Amino acid sequence: MQKTVVGLWTCICVLFLFIFGLVPAFSNDLEHTLNEVLLHLNRRDFAAALRLFETLNREDAEKSEIRIMQASILISAGRTADARRIANNILAAEPENTDALMILADAASFGNNARERRTFLDRVIRINPAHTRALIDIANINFRDGNLRTAATFFDRALAAEPDNGEALVGRGLTHRFNGEQREAEWLFNRALNLYPWWSKPFHERARLYKGAGFLEDALIDMNVAKELDPGNYWIVLDRGLILFQMNLKQEALEELSNAIAIDPNNFYAYVYTAGIKDEFGDYEGAIRDYTAITRLKPDYYFAFEGLGVLKMREKKWAEARDVFLEAYKHAPREYNYALLAALNWMRAGRATDPRQFLAQVLRAAPRDSIEFSMLRLYNDLSGDLDVIVKIENEKDNLLKSRMLFYLASYYDVRGNTALANRFYLMVQEIDAASLIEWRLNEWVLAERGIGLRGGE
Repeated sequence: MQKTVVGLWTCICVLFLFIFGLVPAFSNDLEHTLNEVLLHLNRRDFAAALRLFETLNREDAEKSEIRIMQASILISAGRTADARRIANNILAAEPENTDALMILADAASFGNNARERRTFLDRVIRINPAHTRALIDIANINFRDGNLRTAATFFDRALAAEPDNGEALVGRGLTHRFNGEQREAEWLFNRALNLYPWWSKPFHERARLYKGAGFLEDALIDMNVAKELDPGNYWIVLDRGLILFQMNLKQEALEELSNAIAIDPNNFYAYVYTAGIKDEFGDYEGAIRDYTAITRLKPDYYFAFEGLGVLKMREKKWAEARDVFLEAYKHAPREYNYALLAALNWMRAGRATDPRQFLAQVLRAAPRDSIEFSMLRLYNDLSGDLDVIVKIENEKDNLLKSRMLFYLASYYDVRGNTALANRFYLMVQEIDAASLIEWRLNEWVLAERGIGLRGGE
């Protein structure tokens, strides 16, 4: 979407400049045609806008300004090769035409060619050191790369050339915000939204500033305005949902984050929160759907496999849970609890010896002096439990101790020693380790068996 907007914004700006007489005047017929082009652009009907250029007489069609407009629309329509051809033809006759160079820079951006884009932008700046859009584009490149000082320098140069430029004001405000200079950031966002009260971006960024500073009510007020101005903006709707979540208004947050998903179902971020909220609310089917969506959209976010695997275990779908935790371990090979959970579910889905080949691989990677190694070996060898019990008793880290007690209890459960399993399940509950997924799994076991503090309620 952003890449499309680059070319579209350029040609709309050029058209507005023409309409308000800031570029050389053309014939009345050409004015009428370009006004029609603008109407089609506002409807994002690029094909119709481009067809209008075919109706121009030869003299008008060959004007550099008209060809630049056409090239900008071609970029918006995704036809970057045609846009490049027009720009290169203009540069052959006018080698210092900065508008043509900006077309090439936009085309490079559309193709994710950062180096080529920067080359064209540098050429523009050499020709016109005060070219505002080129300065802002270079600033944004540096900002995204984490070069805040360089980004700030180019935003300052853009503001020196055009003090009321909204993109430069907001961009410079962001460099202040990320440098921890909150007052300076707020001042620039205030200036931008006072100059452009119909523009959502300064309200959105000021809301993010307030959210980061803990002023959640002020953040929500700004985000409400931003959403009213741009209701179809995924990031605005998402951030509004996150503010509601941070305010502990989780039902409202769930509704808003679901709105974000409706806007862009292929962005994983909102699912992270909707899955967690649904899980917390007991909507396990909904949580499974959202966790599954995350694993599809962003498989390296292994926490989604964790959440999905836990809920599959709750449903006693052992083979499915095994496969999920195998994926989790593949993406996080130092999280040995995922390997243990995969092995545990493997045993429950079949025979106790089934995961041995997998466990042998894990054991080669695990630190031999760790308690996790001892537990993995117990699951692999199906013997040596007394040595593991001693190590657990001597473990000083309560979270790790609780986790290993759960796996010991589960081992006895799979081996058919229910009485001993229940004893260790109860020992897990005695340790305050609610942050662990194993503690949650343990609570479900106790509740199902009607034992323990919660199970007896």
